[in-house]
Amino acid sequence: MFEGLFALIVIFVAYIVYQSANEHQGVSNLDVPKAKETVQTAIAPQPVTGSVKPAKKPSTIKPTPLKKSIPKVEVNKEANKNITKKGLLNPVTGEVATTYNNYRFTKRWIKDALVAEGLLEKVYKNNELNAEVEAGIKIALTKLEGIEQYKPS
Repeated sequence: MFEGLFALIVIFVAYIVYQSANEHQGVSNLDVPKAKETVQTAIAPQPVTGSVKPAKKPSTIKPTPLKKSIPKVEVNKEANKNITKKGLLNPVTGEVATTYNNYRFTKRWIKDALVAEGLLEKVYKNNELNAEVEAGIKIALTKLEGIEQYKPS
């Protein structure tokens, strides 16, 4: 019962707001032509009295044509091949991981590779990490980057 009454009141209030908004727009539209007329009369040219000298003619500047000389850049494909990508290569799948600076979010295969290469004792859980362990992990990751098998091509 109260829900129905509440809904009717909300609809009635919305109708009143809608009607009042439309009435204000109608009044403002009627005033606009009057405002345009006053602006036009205010802008109307005033008669000039006295002697007025004509302004000097502006000097003509000739634009200079642009030269279309674009230097050619030679790409050294040999140099691009020698650039090594940063990251670690998974030798099994060929995936290259570029973000592994936080051990908590490091991919599982990197953690397993650290243990397989003998750089860490075990795969640590998040609750086992402390400052000493994380320092050892960073050193182990640096050594893992140096192993040829894990370098991306």
